[in-house]
Amino acid sequence: MYDEERQWIWRARELAEYAAQSGDVPVGALVVRSGEVLGKGWNTREVAQDPVGHAEIMALREAAQRVGSWRLPGCDLYVTLEPCTMCAGAIVAARVRRVVFGAWDAKAGAAGSLRDVLRDSRLNHHVEVVGGICEEECAAQLAEFFSSRR
Repeated sequence: MYDEERQWIWRARELAEYAAQSGDVPVGALVVRSGEVLGKGWNTREVAQDPVGHAEIMALREAAQRVGSWRLPGCDLYVTLEPCTMCAGAIVAARVRRVVFGAWDAKAGAAGSLRDVLRDSRLNHHVEVVGGICEEECAAQLAEFFSSRR
């Protein structure tokens, strides 16, 4: 399973490059069910001036359109950075089964770092969380982007 998770995170890293090339924070995401990519996304907040233009939101929207339902049971979301509170809320609302992410986000992470929305027992759905897959590579991609901006 670990090799499969790494492969999906590497694909998400490739999507993150689209964001970086357009001047957005390099975060990429994929929604996968039974080995099939249903949705993909990368950050578009800056380029589209969209406050919800996060990679996870883009991937969830595409997957929901593809399956014809906002509910995405049995789906896994692979993302290069730990989801923020907004994205974690959308993940819970979509009934995603599992989130696998690369780098932890101590400043805004909502999958165990700063808060843990995905596994909050008070919510109606709980998401399995696997963090730190290809963590060094994902963190380096982000660090390189921000160092080039300073």
